Amino acid sequence: MTMQTIKRPAGSMKTATEKAAAKPRETKIGKVIALLEHKDGATLDEMVEATGWLPHTTRAALTGLKKKKGLTIERDKRGDKACYRITKSA
Repeated sequence: MTMQTIKRPAGSMKTATEKAAAKPRETKIGKVIALLEHKDGATLDEMVEATGWLPHTTRAALTGLKKKKGLTIERDKRGDKACYRITKSA
């Protein structure tokens, strides 16, 4: 029994680098950062909805952004809800 080689047309297969360049990976923490960068910031409920995380997990992620990424996150009020936004980075 002999092995057959399947020939594919040139350019039909994308490399991992080409796939990564085609569509950037969207992460949950990236969604949180994008929400926090808005002029009005984001409420905890908005971040929970965007990520699917529980509220305590979302608050822990905010703490991680402060400690690990060196971001300054300001807490204000929007109506009767707390609102968070990034004011500057380290």
